Parts: sequence; C-alpha cells; structure tokens
Amino acid sequence: MASTIVMINLFGAIALLLFGLTQVKEGASRAFGAKLRTGLATGTRSGPRSFASGFVATVALQSSTATALMTSSFVERQLIEPRMAQIVLLGANVGTAVTAWIVATGIDWLSPLVILIGIVLYKGGPTSRQGCGLGLIGIGLMLLSLHLLSNATEPMRQSPALAAFIGLLDNAWPVALILSAVVAFVSSSSLAAVVLILSLASTGILSTGLIVVLVLGANLGGAFPPVIASLRATPSAKRVTLGNLIVRAVGCAIALALAGWGGGLLVMLPLAPTRLPVDAHLGFNLMLAVLLSPFSRPLSQLMLRLVPEEPPSDKGPRYLDQRELSTPIVALASATRETLGVGDLVERMLIRVSDAFERNDLSKITEVVGFEQEVDTLQREIKVYLSKLGRQDLKQDNANRSIIIIDYAINLKHIGDIVEKGLMPQVAKKIGQGLRFSDDGYEELTKLFRLTIYNLRMAQTIFVIRDFNLAKQMMEVKVEVRRMEKRSSGRHLERLRHGRVESLQTSSLHLDILRDLKRINAHIVSVAYPILDESGLLVESRLRPELE
Repeated sequence: MASTIVMINLFGAIALLLFGLTQVKEGASRAFGAKLRTGLATGTRSGPRSFASGFVATVALQSSTATALMTSSFVERQLIEPRMAQIVLLGANVGTAVTAWIVATGIDWLSPLVILIGIVLYKGGPTSRQGCGLGLIGIGLMLLSLHLLSNATEPMRQSPALAAFIGLLDNAWPVALILSAVVAFVSSSSLAAVVLILSLASTGILSTGLIVVLVLGANLGGAFPPVIASLRATPSAKRVTLGNLIVRAVGCAIALALAGWGGGLLVMLPLAPTRLPVDAHLGFNLMLAVLLSPFSRPLSQLMLRLVPEEPPSDKGPRYLDQRELSTPIVALASATRETLGVGDLVERMLIRVSDAFERNDLSKITEVVGFEQEVDTLQREIKVYLSKLGRQDLKQDNANRSIIIIDYAINLKHIGDIVEKGLMPQVAKKIGQGLRFSDDGYEELTKLFRLTIYNLRMAQTIFVIRDFNLAKQMMEVKVEVRRMEKRSSGRHLERLRHGRVESLQTSSLHLDILRDLKRINAHIVSVAYPILDESGLLVESRLRPELE
C-alpha cells in the first residue's frame, strides 16, 4: 500500500509538471505568439542570431518540440535556410536546459507567489496580459511540482528494491540511457525527465556517472517527438527534425563513452551535488552547440542525401520555378499558368457536382474533396511564390499584375470551398434521400449550373487576355445571374403557395443551391474588376445617384 501511494504521488507530481509546461506554452502563445513566430522566421540571418532565436523561443514556449515544429514549417516555406534551422534547434536545446536549471532552484515560497501574481494578471485586462498571467501560473505549478516530486521520492531513500534496481542500471549504462530516453519520449518532454532525475538524485542513491547517463537519455528521448510529428511533412521539414535527432544521438554516443570521466569532472567543480542533473544537462547542450554549430552546413548537406526530394507529383505546383524569380515577367507568366490550372480544377469540381445533380449519381462527386485540397495547396503555393517575388523592387505594372493573380487565386479557393462545403453536401442530400425537384425548379437549377460553368471558362479567358469588352460582358452576366436567382426564388415560393409536393420537400435545398451558385458567380465576376477599374468604369456603390 505504501509503495502504491508513493507511485501515485510521483506520477501526480509529474502530471502537474507537464500541465504547468502546457500552461506556460499556451500563455506565451497568447502573449507573444505572433511576435515569437515572426522573430523566429526573421531572426536567422546569421548563426548567432539563429541560436538566440531558438533559445528565446524555447524559453518562452517551454517546449523545444514546439520550436522544432515551428522551425521545420518555416523551412518548408523556405523562410529559413536548412543550415540555420539546425543552429536554431541547438539554441532550442540550450533553452530547455536553462529552463530546467531555473526550475531546479526549488525556492519553496516562490511557487505560491508566482501563482498569485499570475492569477491577478489573468483575471482581467487584454489578451496579452492574460497570456502573461497564464504563463506565470504555469511556472508556479512547475515549481510546485518540483517540491512535490522531492516529497514523493523521499520514501525511496530506504527502498531496497529501488537500490537494487539502481545498482543494476549502474552496471548497464546503455540500458539506463534507453530507459531515460523512453521516459522523455512518453512524456514528450526532456525537461520532465530531467526534473525526475533531479528528484531521484536528491535521494543520494544515484552515482555521478549514472546521473550523466540518465541526462543523456533524456536529451535523446526529447528529440523523437518532433521527428514523429513531422513524418507527414515535406522532405525539407523532415530534414530539420531528423538532423536534430542525429545531432543529439551522436552527442549522446560520444558522451556515453566519457560519462565516467565527465561525472568525475562535475564532482570536482564547485557545483551543488543536489543540482548535478541540471548542471550536466546544461553543460551537455552548451558543448553540443559549441562543437556542432560549425558543422551545420555539412549536416544540412548530409540530410539532403538522407532525405531526398520526393518525385514530382501531379498534385503539386508545376510551373512555379524558384529560379525564375530573378526575372519578374517570366515568374508572373509562370504564376499565371499555375493559377489557370487552379481554375481548371475548380471547373472539374463544378462539372462533377452538376453531373451528379442531373444524373443522381453519387460516384460523380467522390473526387471533389481531393480536388478542393489540391486547390487549397496550389493557391497557397502561388501566394508564397508571389510574396517572394514581391520582395524585389518590381515595376508598378508587375506589382499590380502580381496582386491581380493573387486575388484571382483566392477567389478560386473560395469557389472551391463553396462547392465542397455547400453544393456537394446539398447534392448528396438530394441523391441520398431520393428527393425530386419540380420540373420547373430542376430546369432552373440545371440552367444556372451550366451558366456558372460557362462563366468560369469566360473568367479564365479574361484573366489571361484582359479584354475590356469581355470584362464588360462579364459584369452584365453578374446582373443576369442575380435576376435568374431572384426569378427562381420567386417562382419557387409561388409553387410553395400552390402546395406542390416536390417544392415542399425540396424548399430549403432549392434555395441553398441558388444561394451558393450566386456566391460562386460573384467570385467569378471579380476577375473583371481590375480591368474595368483601370478604365475608370467601376464605381464603389451600385446605389443610383440622387436626382437633383
């Protein structure tokens, strides 16, 4: 029974530590999230700045895993060079070690004071203030958990079973390293593992060499969660997290062979014996950063060979060549071609839904979700590509063309969203429930479906050739669509008043499809706005001017 209580207290203290870590991370994200992400993305122009960015982000977020995933996402979007990303993670590792060192101060009265201040800040004020308060509450809980861990491990001093187990580990350092790595991996926090080691070390049952080995295992285990989290990411993101794992694994392998010597050296230094685990943790990560920072370029080249680029996929961008960014007119032409491809995908989505509507065939819309995901991916890639182009000193006409391309790509994305989240479920409901429109209602909707597809094809042409007459014609189409939608709604309501059964069963469905097709046409017509605006024919309001 006594041993059960000890384990409950031990795991409860660890759970409180992890909860405190979560609160600090959430609080920092609320208070400084955007600034941290911006600083991490822009503060990597040199090795020292990259190291400092990783260090600051990790100390604020209390999670080297979060920093690693943010960094890998920035590398994926080509905002950070792979070489600098490895240095960022070295700084993140040191940030985690410094956090453990601070938490290990273990000042009893500091925990309730920090929690009190945090609650006062959290109770009111703006989001940033509440974020700071939540972060302080998390820090206070972490300090409290350390005190609880110390109390929980107190009965272990006299435990013969634990002494025998520690004796076995002391004679099998590789097993001890793996065990500590598993603890860090399961808790998704090397900090939690190090704090646990700190509590066990305070009982005096761990030898100096074993402490070093267990700390090495905590470092190794903490590198696995980012790797697993990035398994489905792009190769560029995988290289960052896998490179960090390799760095820690190499460092642990070398340090394991020198653990006995290193433990003796730490004892000789004027350090408090009770804080030996956090001192070893900090020393290991500082040495790793100093020794391996100069090898960041070879490491990134090695990762390029270990994780090669995936073969080109038909679903990715086909024309966005990064080398063309130095020639803006060519890059704009390539972006135009890619955007036309997005328009073709949206047209295929509309055709699939229209065919399903007319033929009552659900198999026609099975591909729509995949098309919509591809539309989202391509329009995002187009925006990123043109944002890079925009960093150059573009001529005004090229800058305007870039904005037009982005606007059209965004409108195509909105159309894709309406088709997938609006029209597709409505048509699926019609087919699945065997609903039947009145002949007049069915003809009205079919006609509007076909007109919408025709309008999209016309918009694709206008987007390329920028013809003034076609743009005017497109604006007239917008008026016609509005009239069609209004007439169809009126006729549908008239049929309802006459009590037609088909109209009663499909009332909401008819009006929803009309509304979504009208919204789609509004996005389609937007391609004509820039052309008419340049000609001075576009007014901001459709209100008729008052008569004098």
